[in-house]
Amino acid sequence: MRFPLALTVKIARHIIKHKLRKTPKFALVLQLEPLHTCNLTCTGCGRIREYSTSLKDIVPLEKCLAAAEECEAPMVSICGGEPLIYPKIEELVDGLLHQGRIVYVCTNAVFMRKKMKEYLAAIYTPETEALLKKLLDAKLISDKDAETIRKGRNDGRPVIRPSKWMYWNVHVDGLEYTHDLIVEREGVFKEAVEAIKMAKVLGYQVATNTTVYKETDVREIEEMFKFFSWLGCDGHTISPGYDYDAAKKDMMKRLGRKSEDFFLTRRMTIEKFAQIQDWGRAFTIFGTPVYQEFLSGKRDLTCTAWAIPTYNVRGWKAPCYLMTDGHYAGYQEMLTKVNWEKYGVVNGVARDPRCENCMVHCGYDPSGALGTNFQRGDNWKNFRYNFGAKPKPYPEGHRVNAFNGFSVGKGHLAVAKAAVQRASAPAGGNNGDGKPHVGTFCGAGDSDAPPTPAGQARGTADVAVER
Repeated sequence: MRFPLALTVKIARHIIKHKLRKTPKFALVLQLEPLHTCNLTCTGCGRIREYSTSLKDIVPLEKCLAAAEECEAPMVSICGGEPLIYPKIEELVDGLLHQGRIVYVCTNAVFMRKKMKEYLAAIYTPETEALLKKLLDAKLISDKDAETIRKGRNDGRPVIRPSKWMYWNVHVDGLEYTHDLIVEREGVFKEAVEAIKMAKVLGYQVATNTTVYKETDVREIEEMFKFFSWLGCDGHTISPGYDYDAAKKDMMKRLGRKSEDFFLTRRMTIEKFAQIQDWGRAFTIFGTPVYQEFLSGKRDLTCTAWAIPTYNVRGWKAPCYLMTDGHYAGYQEMLTKVNWEKYGVVNGVARDPRCENCMVHCGYDPSGALGTNFQRGDNWKNFRYNFGAKPKPYPEGHRVNAFNGFSVGKGHLAVAKAAVQRASAPAGGNNGDGKPHVGTFCGAGDSDAPPTPAGQARGTADVAVER
């Protein structure tokens, strides 16, 4: 099977139950944001900007668990912010699993190895030494880490354990060079890879989560799938980038860039995702084949944002994960009070101008599962995709030039910052208006091959990066 049977059955039962009850709107996935604090400043992410006045706020554990109970979604995606910063992330994961939820921990992976070392300390016995040796040999933990693990842990708190009901969902937006530029910090891609390697040694399920932007080279995305498939990742989520208000304002104010230079229009999304069905056959892409057809421009879908609601420090966010017209105290209150007919794109016409270019998975992936815009054969497509053979790990993934950037302290961001400083100097290097020149963001562009070190320096010479 492409997906674990127990998980597939749980979601299918949930859908069938509500279909039989003729429930007009119900949740499939809860996007749970226990906090918006983050240790990165990813370009294109509006969360830490939209909620800048409440970055220190957190949702109490009891409210997080109550929100999951309230909307009854079979799957919970813990996001944010960086959820591993949440003080009670272990209790949250443990509580959701006890509720019988499928749990995705959406993380940039910077603190992921720390959480797994805490798990090792909690389960340590002399028999654990074989695992420690494997991790030490692979340089995934240090000798000092091993000594700390051997001391054990007995503070009474739960740890994040491997489970068939839980996935690490690791944010990866390309190979090293591109990813580190987008997250605006060097070394993050390397840490994500090390964390994924360690997770697979310990028996965790791991998925990757990728956003595609205007400057994303789709050939690089395919190479990324090959590499992470070879590493043993259990699946991949991919979605087009969308210029929602908070991200758009950040692009203009902080980076001095026009959002249309970074985010995708519908036409661009269809061009970028022309091969999504081929990727779905070669790799374990999470998402229905119906949604894949939509992304590649072969059919239309109606947005069902209410099926993937968001709960955060201000309550139930509406109308969707990306647009905010209000927050509500309860899920049912949100379903009742929001005029859903005002949003989405129907027959090619955007009901709200903000919806015009949106094709993101949190709005349209549930549409494929729920049968909106149903076409004959859709149920068979979904059944065959879910219950078909899982694609094997890509055998030549080790040949991918995944580490195509520089190491911390000497890499492309350092070059970019130096370029900005030179451009800001009185001697010149501006556009005639006193402002530094801002050029290609990711440097890789649409070239035929990953950039060479010389190409990297050249590609980033015009990039304005603020920290």
